[in-house]
Amino acid sequence: MRVRKIRMTVTYDGTEYAGFQVQPGQRTIQGELERAIEELTKQKVRVVGSGRTDAGVHALGQVIHFNTDSSIPVDRWPLALHTKLPKDIVITKAEEVHGQFHARFDAKEKIYIYTIDRGHVPHVLMRRYAYHFPYALDIEKMREGAAYLIGTHDFTSFSSSKTEVQDKVREMYEITMIQEGPFLKILCRGNGFLYQMVRIIIGTLLEVGEGKRDPETIKSILEKKDRILAGRTVPPHGLVLYKVNYK
Repeated sequence: MRVRKIRMTVTYDGTEYAGFQVQPGQRTIQGELERAIEELTKQKVRVVGSGRTDAGVHALGQVIHFNTDSSIPVDRWPLALHTKLPKDIVITKAEEVHGQFHARFDAKEKIYIYTIDRGHVPHVLMRRYAYHFPYALDIEKMREGAAYLIGTHDFTSFSSSKTEVQDKVREMYEITMIQEGPFLKILCRGNGFLYQMVRIIIGTLLEVGEGKRDPETIKSILEKKDRILAGRTVPPHGLVLYKVNYK
């Protein structure tokens, strides 16, 4: 049988998972996908994702690829896997791609959205998807601070001390803040993100919005490359991997 490379777009509610990447003894998105594909095709596969979302982080546009010699028509994969996957993981698109395609290395840019619930009390239906933060915020000051992050920088100060990669230079294309009713949505678009980078950026911008930091301090935080100088890491449940764009 001819070996094919299948690319899929995956959506998931990350609440019950220890992140995307397989971990011994832990329930993960990658582990569930590999199990479901094996059940369907009777073949072991290795699923490769565009990135490793943390425990509790959600996705509307995670992209994966895997190789298979299964003859299942590509348009049948989403529904076929729907019967094998838990209800909080859904395949929205499947396509056959050329053999050189790589879900991670071919990604041109990623878009994350962090949702903050600014209501006086939490919105009960959004408690798993928005961080409740009922404090006064100066959004314009937050935009001023975010402007310093646009461009190519060493984001050491905005990455977890547990980050394994050595090269911490990334390019941030856009940080946009949109108020929709009680919800503040912060969109971060860049060529790549370090471990917990978006959550640390959001935590720092919230401190700017509260008046605990001046917007221009973001510039010095970047320059000094010291995680301790940046703000707190906000909870994972407000974060969604929204989309991955390719070359």
